[in-house]
Amino acid sequence: MEAHESNEDQTHGTGRRRLLGAAVLGAGGAVLGLPGAARAAGARAAAQADGGLKSLPVPTIIGHRGASGYRPEHTFGSYQLALDLGADIVEAGDLVPTKDGHLVCRHEPEIGGTTDVADHPEFADRRTTKVLDGVSVTGWFTEDFTLAELKTLRAIERIPANRPHNTLYNGRWEIPTFEEVLRWQDEQTRRRGKQVWIYPETKHPTYFRGLGLGVEERVAKLLHKYRKDQRNSPVILQSFEPTSIQRLNTLVDNPLVVLLSAAGSRPWDFVEAGDPRTVADLITPGGLREIAGYAQGIGPTLDLVVPKNADGTLGTPTTLVADAHKVGLVLHPYTMRNENPFLPKEFRKGTDADGYGNSFGAFQKYFETGIDGVFTDNPDTGLLARADFVNG
Repeated sequence: MEAHESNEDQTHGTGRRRLLGAAVLGAGGAVLGLPGAARAAGARAAAQADGGLKSLPVPTIIGHRGASGYRPEHTFGSYQLALDLGADIVEAGDLVPTKDGHLVCRHEPEIGGTTDVADHPEFADRRTTKVLDGVSVTGWFTEDFTLAELKTLRAIERIPANRPHNTLYNGRWEIPTFEEVLRWQDEQTRRRGKQVWIYPETKHPTYFRGLGLGVEERVAKLLHKYRKDQRNSPVILQSFEPTSIQRLNTLVDNPLVVLLSAAGSRPWDFVEAGDPRTVADLITPGGLREIAGYAQGIGPTLDLVVPKNADGTLGTPTTLVADAHKVGLVLHPYTMRNENPFLPKEFRKGTDADGYGNSFGAFQKYFETGIDGVFTDNPDTGLLARADFVNG
C-alpha cells in the first residue's frame, strides 16, 4: 500500500461488483442503521445467498501490512498480531518476485530498509542502483536474490524514528512467501473457527513484467492451487496499476480493488503506455464507471476522501464516496496511523515523532464520510473507533 510511500468482460466484472457492493454496503446499512436500511437488508439477503464478503463488518478494519504499528511489517509476527487484535482483514502482503520466480511479502522490492541485508557481507556486492517506476533507487532488490538467499535475512522496522519500540523485534522474523501466507491463512481459519481474510497487492507489476517476472500469473497460479480464486474466496486483490487489475480479472474471479494515489499522480502503467490520464481522471464519474467494469472497489488515499487544508487540517469531504457507491464500488482508503506525523494537524498531540495523537477523532471524521473500510497500522484502535462510531 501507498504508491511510493507513498475492457475486459463487462458482464462478468459487473456481476462480481454487484455482489461486493451488496455485501459490504448492505451490511453497512444494517449495522450502522443508516438511511435505506430496508433496501440494504434486501441486498444483504441476496449477498448471503452467495456467501463471501457478507461476513465482513462495516466499516471493515484492515490490518495494514499486519499490525505494523506494533511489529515490523510483513512478518508473521505482524500478521498474527493483527488477527489477535481483531482485524477483519490482514493485508498480507505486498507481493514482489525473487530471482527464481517465488512471490515474497515486502513493502518494496528494495529491501535495505526492511531487512538486515546490509549486515550480510556475502551480499555486499548485490547493492546497486535501479530505476523503479521512474525513480532512481539504491539498495538491494528481491529480484537479485533466490528465495533460499532471502530466507537467510531477517525483517527490521522500516520507520524506527516513528516506531522505536518496534526495533525490539528486529531480526526475529524471516521474509514470508505468498504461498506460506496462504497456508497460514488456512491454519488460522481452522484454529480460530472463523474465516481469515487477506488482501494482497501486486507491487510494481509493469516493472517486473519487463524483467520477465510477471506477478499476476504467479498470483493466479497459487490462488488456483489453494482453491482461493473464486468470487467468494477470502482473498481481495489490489494494485496501483489498473492494467494489473484488468489482467487479474481475466485470470481469477476474486474481488479486485484499484488503488489510487495523489490526484495529480499517474499510475506507472499509464506512464509506460503513454496514457495521459491521472488519478484525478480516474475518480471522475466516468473514470469510476470504467473501473467498475473490471473491479469491485477502490483504495484511495485518505486525502482523496477528505482533502487537507493548507495548514494540514481536514477540509471539506469530496464526493468520491457517493460517486463510487453510485457505480457499485466500495472504498477502502489508506492509511490510518496513531502517530502524530501521520494524523491531520488538529488531531496531533505534541510534536514527538513517535507520540500518539487523537486518532479516534480522525477515525470518526473519516467514518462519517461513509467509507466501507480503512487500512490501519493499528487494528485495535480502528476496532474501538468503529465501536464508538456504530454505537455513538
